Amino acid sequence: MKECYKRVDLKTGFICNNNCRFCVQADNKCKGNRSFNELKKDLIESRKRCSGVVLTGGEVTIRKDFFELVKLAKNLGYKTIQIQTNGRMFSSMEFCRKTIKAGATEFSPAIHGYCKEQHDYLTKTEGSFNQTIKGIKNLKSLGAYILTNTVIVKSNYQNCPEIAKLLINLNVDQFQLAFVHPMGNAGKNFDNIVPIMSLVAPYVHKALQIGIDAGKSAMAEAIPYCFMQGYEQCISERIMPATEIRGKKYQNTDSFAKQRKISGKSKFSQCKKCKYDLACEGPWKEYPEKRGDKEFVNIK
Repeated sequence: MKECYKRVDLKTGFICNNNCRFCVQADNKCKGNRSFNELKKDLIESRKRCSGVVLTGGEVTIRKDFFELVKLAKNLGYKTIQIQTNGRMFSSMEFCRKTIKAGATEFSPAIHGYCKEQHDYLTKTEGSFNQTIKGIKNLKSLGAYILTNTVIVKSNYQNCPEIAKLLINLNVDQFQLAFVHPMGNAGKNFDNIVPIMSLVAPYVHKALQIGIDAGKSAMAEAIPYCFMQGYEQCISERIMPATEIRGKKYQNTDSFAKQRKISGKSKFSQCKKCKYDLACEGPWKEYPEKRGDKEFVNIK
């Protein structure tokens, strides 16, 4: 089988043990989880093209067949098996060991606050911060590779530097700050959840610099180049591997990058005069639909 640097993002369903205020999948929770046989079929088919898999949800770790799914991916020959998670189940050391033994090679837990009050407020789940932090510590003690994700919203953007410091203290291998996608819960509560991007940028820069100074891989997602001057090397979209998505029929795409550019994000007339026009994807389209495009300027 010819190998290629490509991965499949396997959407396992919508059920989750958090209820995040910004969740893009909130409207789909009633649709439940996909069956093991559906996921097995997708894993087998995508293995023809992909050497990596990201298992995501909802929250994949609360599935009863979670370990079976990880083992299947390993047995099919996936070289990289990433678990995208809220991290709470990994507060159990036994759960960590079983996941690693099953074949998981990377873990992508989500941290949305620099303290339990902030994180638990955003997840709407008391105790979630302490469980996620313990999960990261457990996994690191077992030598696991950790790349975290933080969704930037109105109530946490000013604390991005503090979040970066927390993650460095936890010795994560990489952290990403992702501007909220205004869909689902975030779309319904746009004014309360979605910050002004031009106000966010300086705090993101400070957080990224903290990571860089600590020798960590520090990235930012869904923030256009015009807000990332001096930190262009930290733009996640630059390094994202080729990715196909397999989930419910309406979620499927053979190229996530193409999907983002065609139907997910927006570009503007002024972008055509920007030196980053060809590289930049622009913001999620829902943002300028609400706020307009005056914030976005061309870089000479």
